[in-house]
Amino acid sequence: MPKISGYEVHDVRFPTSLTGDGTDAMNTECDYSSAYVALKTEDPTLTGYGMTFTIGRGNDIVCNTIKEVANRLVGKETEDLFANMGKTWDFMMADPQLRWIGPEKGVIHIASGAVNNAVWDLYARSRKKPLWKLVVDFTPEELVNSAAWRYISDAITKEEALAMLKERAPGKAEREAKVREIGYPAYVTSAGWLGYDDEKIARLTKEAVAQGFNHFKMKVGANQADDLRRGKIIRSIIDDPQYLPAGSTPKTADDPSVKGKNAGPLGAVFMIDANQVWDVQQAIDYVSGLAEIKPWRSNLRILVSLLAKHAHNRMVFKQLLQAEAIDVCQIDSCRLAGVSEVISVLLMAAKFGVPVCPHAGGVGLCEYVIHLSLIDYIAVSGTMERNVLEYVDHLHEHFLNPCSINAQGRYNVPNNPEEGYSIQMHQSSIAEFEWPNGSYWVGAAKK
Repeated sequence: MPKISGYEVHDVRFPTSLTGDGTDAMNTECDYSSAYVALKTEDPTLTGYGMTFTIGRGNDIVCNTIKEVANRLVGKETEDLFANMGKTWDFMMADPQLRWIGPEKGVIHIASGAVNNAVWDLYARSRKKPLWKLVVDFTPEELVNSAAWRYISDAITKEEALAMLKERAPGKAEREAKVREIGYPAYVTSAGWLGYDDEKIARLTKEAVAQGFNHFKMKVGANQADDLRRGKIIRSIIDDPQYLPAGSTPKTADDPSVKGKNAGPLGAVFMIDANQVWDVQQAIDYVSGLAEIKPWRSNLRILVSLLAKHAHNRMVFKQLLQAEAIDVCQIDSCRLAGVSEVISVLLMAAKFGVPVCPHAGGVGLCEYVIHLSLIDYIAVSGTMERNVLEYVDHLHEHFLNPCSINAQGRYNVPNNPEEGYSIQMHQSSIAEFEWPNGSYWVGAAKK
């Protein structure tokens, strides 16, 4: 039974601001960054990896905070931590002095998420399973005990969650087999960044259609006329059968996966994301002016849904669900404080019947969230019919076990028993892009 013996923390930043990747109306210059932690044990063959995501400046602040959180685990027996991951999460969040600078929000929360993710990665690696498989193989009782429960009992109780999971348990094997066969549905944002010119938008949209995607997201909110022009480019391509993959069959607007999503004649769904820039009336007026490009959907509820990726803890999701304010629950694997808190939100969303469509626009997020969507489908909600998981085609090459997309534009299921939570980064990538002394940044400083 090895103990946690120490940790390494790395501030890794990629110069995506040079290409416009990740840009939107609020975030106009993004250097996709990872506050990355390796949680070491007395067993030199067993290390857990975790990270949280920022867009550049401030990543060092998160890294320093990760050290404070990780230090709390040094000396702990790993099997004691694994025995009840909910209690482990409670312990991690219970340092009274660190908690004061949250509580459960901001830098301390996302730093705690990086460390909690590393513990989960360590757990999965110790059992020789991908993270999603570790969790879906839990008994309902073990899954309930893995969640973060403080402050949400007015929305869902442990007893309700347990009954729901037991009801879904008989179908787990069938659902696992199905998603392994066909993959998990995805939507693509890679063509829709605000910093791209029209030619690049058109080219990337055609490539996305050819890859099998039929849900597309565009960043909006800086200029309505520009957004309408960009949206017409995308809509004209995704509604044109000449760009469909050979042999593919278009969906109809009545297909259950797109019904009610304002789909076009080929079943293509167009999504928009303003990322924090609008007030309420401004949102209503702005989106009304984009009706011509048929976004899913032209009302405030979906705007709230797309803003929810910045919901900083399970309590915010609880309140949105209780108020029936969201049609889509858009979790972020790095905004919430790790897998345990994510499980809490999955359970609440399943109770309220709201589909979970995770945000993944950032380095490492696609690698993370496929695990979370598989947990939701196989063990929690039991459905992926109306769910879509974000995909962006950026920076996957820096991970030992990058995510992948099949010919139907769906995520493949991670299968490597050694990959854990799929977030281990190549040492060469760390050496090149660590801030400020990685070889890339040293070279850039000399120019």
